[in-house]
Amino acid sequence: MSEKKLAEVSTLSYEQARDELHTVVTALESGNTSLDESMAMWERAEALADHCEKQLAGARKKLDDVIAKKAK
Repeated sequence: MSEKKLAEVSTLSYEQARDELHTVVTALESGNTSLDESMAMWERAEALADHCEKQLAGARKKLDDVIAKKAK
């Protein structure tokens, strides 16, 4: 994973971040990485998960706004 240039997390779509997060988790679960690589991957996974949560929260707010507007 460290061999290729990784995109800035904030530029990723929800789907891209989710897919990369899945890839990182799978790699971590395999146990085939050094401690330093694992720590870097863990930090990336944390950033990806946070980004996904923010994307979902934004989508949830949009839906809530639409529902509230229709209820008026």
